Amino acid sequence: MAVIGMAARIPGVADLDAFWAALLAGRDLITRPASGGGYGAVADPHGFDPAFFGVAPRDALMLDPQNRVLLECAWEALEHAGYDPHTYPGAVGVYAGSGETDHLAALRSRRDRFPGVTDDQLRLAAGRDFLTQRVAHTLDLRGPAVTVHTGCSTSLVAVHLACQALLAGDCDMALAGGVTLRGTTDTGNGDDLLSPDGRCRPFDVDADGMVGADGAGIVVLKRLSDALEDGDHVDAVLRGSALSNDGSGKVSFTAPSVAGQVAAIRSAHLVAGVLPDTIGYVEAHGTGTAIGDAMEVRALSEAFGQPGPSQRCLLGSVKSNIGHSDTAAGVIGLIKVVLALRHGLVPGTAHFRRPHPHLDLTAGPFVVTGEATCWPEGDGPRRAGVNSTGVGGTNAHLVVEEAPAAPPPPDDDHCHLLPLSARTAAALAESAARLRARLERDPVALGDVAWTLQTGRAAFTHRAFVVGRSRDEAVRGLTALTGRPQDAVTSPAEAPHTAFLFPGEYGLHVGMARELYAHEPVFRAAVDACAVQAGADLGLDLRQMLYPEPGTEAEAETRLATPAVRQPALFAVQHALAELWGSRGVSPHSVLGHGLGAYAAAVCAGVLTRADALTLVLARGRLLDRLPESTVAAVPLPEADVLPMLTDGMAIAAVDGPQRCVVSGPTASVGPFLQRLDGPAADTARVQIASAAHSPLVDDILEEFADAVASVRPGPPRLPWISDRTGAQVTAHDAVDPAYWTGHLRHTVRFSDALRTLLAGPAGILLEVGPGHALGSLIRQHPDGGPGRTVVQSLPEAAERAGDAAASLRATGMLWQAGLPVHWPALHHGRRPGRVPLPTYPFQRERFTLDAPVPDAAHGSPGATEPGAGPESDGATAPRTPAEKAIAEVWRDVLQVRHVGIDDDFFELGGHSLHATRMLSRLGPVLGDEAPPLTVMDVFDHATIRELAALVSASAPPEGTGP
Repeated sequence: MAVIGMAARIPGVADLDAFWAALLAGRDLITRPASGGGYGAVADPHGFDPAFFGVAPRDALMLDPQNRVLLECAWEALEHAGYDPHTYPGAVGVYAGSGETDHLAALRSRRDRFPGVTDDQLRLAAGRDFLTQRVAHTLDLRGPAVTVHTGCSTSLVAVHLACQALLAGDCDMALAGGVTLRGTTDTGNGDDLLSPDGRCRPFDVDADGMVGADGAGIVVLKRLSDALEDGDHVDAVLRGSALSNDGSGKVSFTAPSVAGQVAAIRSAHLVAGVLPDTIGYVEAHGTGTAIGDAMEVRALSEAFGQPGPSQRCLLGSVKSNIGHSDTAAGVIGLIKVVLALRHGLVPGTAHFRRPHPHLDLTAGPFVVTGEATCWPEGDGPRRAGVNSTGVGGTNAHLVVEEAPAAPPPPDDDHCHLLPLSARTAAALAESAARLRARLERDPVALGDVAWTLQTGRAAFTHRAFVVGRSRDEAVRGLTALTGRPQDAVTSPAEAPHTAFLFPGEYGLHVGMARELYAHEPVFRAAVDACAVQAGADLGLDLRQMLYPEPGTEAEAETRLATPAVRQPALFAVQHALAELWGSRGVSPHSVLGHGLGAYAAAVCAGVLTRADALTLVLARGRLLDRLPESTVAAVPLPEADVLPMLTDGMAIAAVDGPQRCVVSGPTASVGPFLQRLDGPAADTARVQIASAAHSPLVDDILEEFADAVASVRPGPPRLPWISDRTGAQVTAHDAVDPAYWTGHLRHTVRFSDALRTLLAGPAGILLEVGPGHALGSLIRQHPDGGPGRTVVQSLPEAAERAGDAAASLRATGMLWQAGLPVHWPALHHGRRPGRVPLPTYPFQRERFTLDAPVPDAAHGSPGATEPGAGPESDGATAPRTPAEKAIAEVWRDVLQVRHVGIDDDFFELGGHSLHATRMLSRLGPVLGDEAPPLTVMDVFDHATIRELAALVSASAPPEGTGP
């Protein structure tokens, strides 16, 4: 079994890196009050982020703090492993246990804090039996959820059971561990098992008792073959494990047994298929009691057998640093061993000076030291054992092996997209800061970082991203994010409506999308297909025009300046971009093309095949190439003002906006026309391309173009296609009518009207599929192109000199930031990415104690869309009708939330079936006898105030008042 993720709450340290540093330094992390004794206290035991987990504040207060801490550890461990439980396709099991506390008694003593809450509900919130089921329910895990109670050996027994479940196929990944959290530094003075001075000295001559501690730990386990196949980061390998029980062969129920421990240790060796002399370290139970330590050393020595002349095995106990964390002790010991295997160092045992005479260390291979010891490589992999015993006699032993050597990351100079998200702006900024620190500190492959963030993190509503080719570039981008939190992007329940916009002949240049052609197989295949088809017609290779060899750029530029070459080249790039977006999971709901862009739009709409569209584009370019020299110019005037100014042979080629036209005609006519302009119209830009399309100059070639149109077989649109000829949606009749296509070449481009039609619809994302941002600029200048829409360009302008790959990834990041799902594997062609440990989510904790007011919080499940927080927050709709107001008031009381909107979901606010029952019992008297009786199933089927009020009123929600 592979250990692929870990998380812990350990006394005196903030995270696992700090834990390892403390172990190497031999630090004592135990808190010692002035009254004497000591206790291993974790920081902020009452802190919790209920909004992250979709838990109502009052329910968070009722939960045993152990449940709250284990929930956070479970999420952190999954993120450390690089997995989002909502997208993982397999079954995830949970095996864990918790300590015994007096939380239920404390709840009962403060019943005044929980009006309407039954004793059964209090037991549900405080009971140990529901520990793992609550984790599975909250994180939507579908494997077994098994709560374990075997005293001090609980968490190591949980690891063993998780391994067995993985072997049996009960789950594909498993969380295993435990938690003990008493939330007090009460040292238990007077208990003769406790050290009087609060120092735990395992195996030492001065050992005089143990020290209690809080703690929590979880490891994420997976079958090793699956982990290697899936590109997981393997921290260590569990070679084998075994359990035993002492039975009655010992002096008392609470006493340990040598024979019982020997049975577990030997069985673990047999299951692992290893000899004891290959094990270089044992993390012992080691509580610091003279009898317990002596019996454990005797059991280990008997199980390992008579040592060879050079056999040496280090022995230690993490309890010397943090105290005895009860049910979490075993898994924290395992985490220490995993860190030791990773670093090739064995931490010393704190406070150790010389061995206790009762240990008889000479009978076995064991050596205890107070200093960190180098763990050199040998003929085989480093191996360790982890031993744990429990009051009552359940023993557990694990054999742990260092992870197989990972192959070095390949050389990678590609750009990568690093997405970040959080539930709040503050958490997003903190996430960026944590990731920046990680990249500054460790030489991790940026491609693996990107893959882990893309596929191993839930997508929340506050989103940001960084694009970089190196860790230094990524660090600079993250530094900027740290000081500039992003605005929230509220992801809708369904993907946003996306429109593809294909520009006309502007922006084409030599080298356009060269990086995409080099590194994106989907893009390259589409360009290649177009080049092969066009080659026979043109007598040249479009690829040599777009991506010429060094020294031939001038010739390529000259060729691309002609319509015969320019138009098929631009079509090829637009079509290839559309294919590339499709491979990334970005498909249009509607399309719109400007002039030449109409052909790529027609392919997206299913009206033309790629081959038929290119046939028309080739004919179009070839025919336009035969026409006399013409000039095209943009004029910042309305159409009505421009028409009277036109002279012979001139025409309005395009109406791009209410105050923007494009005129076309013979150069001899357009020149004097431009000279006559004055005032604001003097700001006229002559377009850099010369094309006679959409002007009277094409009249002489329309018949030949009609012949080309007759050779293709268009079909009806499969998705809305807005016509740049009429400004309306293309009908099935128009799409197959040859006259439509012939007239398209001749008549004015009505792009402003087409934009008006498009913007009147639901399109929230407008993606320009071509070079530059000419259409994006027209959208922003259009009267209907107001805020609330995301405009994205696929490629940079030639003058921007930005990399095509970086620009494409930035566009992908903007689409994801706007709420569009992305098919992340499409960004990793040519390399097999792996997962790497990265900083986990920065929970925004609040304090929950029975002697303080309940914090107010917004709610939602991890990875779910955050609901509105009220009429003055995020634009949530306030209750309006009497029924809505009555229901909202009851919801606020039952769920203990301050603000609620009529489209907030009862269950996303933290509600469950018991809440629903309580809510209905209070709602009946408020609504009165005339209201129909409601059931819990009605609440499941009508989970918003709007829907429930409509049901009560026996009417549907008013039209036009949707969210």
